[in-house]
Amino acid sequence: MTQSPTDYEGLGLIAGLEIHQQLNTKTKLFCRCPTTIREADEASGEFFRYLRATRSELGELDRAAEEEMMQVRRFRYLQYDSTCLVENDEEPPTPLNREALDIVLTIAKLTGMSAVPEIHTMRKLVIDGSNTSGFQRTALVALHGHLPSGSIIETVCLEEEAAQRLEDATFSLDRLGIPLIEITTAPCLHTPEAVQETAAVIGMYLRSTGRVKRGIGTIRQDVNVSIRDGGRVEIKGVQELDLLAEVVRREVRRQVELLAIRDELISRGATVETDPVDVTHLFKESGSKILKKAKKILAIRLNGFAGLVGREIQPGRRLGSEMSDYAKKCGVGGLFHSDELPAYGVTEEEVGTLKSALSAKDDDCVIIVADTPEKCRCAIKQIIRRANLAFEGIPKETRKMLDEGSTAYMRPLPGAARMYPETDVLPVRITSEDWEELSLPELLSDKIERYMHDYRFDREVARQIAYSERSLAFEEAVTAGIKASIAERAFNSTLRELSREGVNVDAVSDFSIRNVLNAIQEGRAAKEAMPSLLTAIAGGKNLEDALSTLAPAVSASDLDGIVMRIVEERIGFVREKGAAAAGPLMGVVMKEVRGSVDGKAVSQALQAAIAKVLNA
Repeated sequence: MTQSPTDYEGLGLIAGLEIHQQLNTKTKLFCRCPTTIREADEASGEFFRYLRATRSELGELDRAAEEEMMQVRRFRYLQYDSTCLVENDEEPPTPLNREALDIVLTIAKLTGMSAVPEIHTMRKLVIDGSNTSGFQRTALVALHGHLPSGSIIETVCLEEEAAQRLEDATFSLDRLGIPLIEITTAPCLHTPEAVQETAAVIGMYLRSTGRVKRGIGTIRQDVNVSIRDGGRVEIKGVQELDLLAEVVRREVRRQVELLAIRDELISRGATVETDPVDVTHLFKESGSKILKKAKKILAIRLNGFAGLVGREIQPGRRLGSEMSDYAKKCGVGGLFHSDELPAYGVTEEEVGTLKSALSAKDDDCVIIVADTPEKCRCAIKQIIRRANLAFEGIPKETRKMLDEGSTAYMRPLPGAARMYPETDVLPVRITSEDWEELSLPELLSDKIERYMHDYRFDREVARQIAYSERSLAFEEAVTAGIKASIAERAFNSTLRELSREGVNVDAVSDFSIRNVLNAIQEGRAAKEAMPSLLTAIAGGKNLEDALSTLAPAVSASDLDGIVMRIVEERIGFVREKGAAAAGPLMGVVMKEVRGSVDGKAVSQALQAAIAKVLNA
């Protein structure tokens, strides 16, 4: 009986994380170019490269790199006035960026790790086009740390970020070389929720330094997953923290389903044919445009696979999808299999003819690929390879995340042949003095508790302002005498509300916010005018121009007159609601005085006017 894919303890789920975070340094890791992200239309030039794998010092070729070489591709690279010959791989790298190293050492010290005494840079073979040199430089910095939850951090490395892929074979060099920290945990996580929670804690440690980049694409989570009787699978590129648990859940389901398929294949005595059959002539008049136009169509029979190739193993994914992933490495668009036919313009009659041509029985599955002869031969070999792997259950491989948390095959897991020494970068010694001089930042978790205690914020407000890039400016304002609740509204709550309304709050500097707070403290504006003032500043006005958009100052006697008029104009509503009418009428009065009067004064005037009317 198949075990439930949600019984994680019974399944023996083991997972570990690799967190990659860009560091916010002035320059890149091995050159002195800025770490500025550019738009593609700002490119100042381009060049092209073909990348080929090199053998290790022992003469071995990494299996992942070998598969990448199945397609000969010409890669295009966009360069900028902010990139240099190091990114182009036309000049040796400069010494390792010490600012980046200090950030990584600080994070290592935060988690109780031990720094390696001498840091040696290595080359990691990568020929998917993301590095112009065909390798990524990486250096082991520290070992053996821990988190408060008990999770173990095995290693922390410093490496260079890859180039950004714009299209299949087009890359942008602005991102290449940005310093990147890689934090790897032990395989000590046993539920999807534990994986996500651990990633959140590591993210908190990283952001506590105030020295990591923020925004989409600056942090990526890779997760390694295995279950009992399975093999390790690495899932790369999870950018959204909230998706991590779902990614693990779907991977566990995939592995459970693959093990069930393995058992079914064995029980059926299934086998895989090794000699493809040319069936091009069968589809010369096909209604399928892909098949009709193909120069070559090859078919292979999988004995005893019927119903299993089309079996769902993840939402939107089947065993046939896995085979298609392997075939696509040869440049074909995909495959057709008899579990899903007739469909896609292929008729039932054509399916019958196809099965007859391959002498397929009812419990067999036939797979076809259509493209050039060379691509078809390559793709069929890949399909045969993946079909044979189905008898093992779960191939050890690297996968990429798809929308909503399912995954697709990328390449085999790399081996030891992938790494070799970098001879162009000198080692860096880490002395005990270097380690002792590192000052540790306040953890964001501790900052949240401090805000709750010192400023009486609730936890969510404390968390928002603690995680905000403006938290330092907030604390400086409070230290200067601004009331904490008013400073929080200025640097957090009001900005969030305005952002939801479409205001470009990024155009409002911390300095401008402080000026607004000073104007409120000096009595030149009421705190209720804060949204209007910040909106005006976001639109390009200076403080004085923004203040001029407010209503003229209203005296106490004028305020009483305005309030009484508004109350009398709504006398029926006031008599119906009684004292409760003050709440709805508050907004009416505030709109008329346009932030020139403090809300507390308006509230008192309203209550007095309503009481006077009701007691008349």
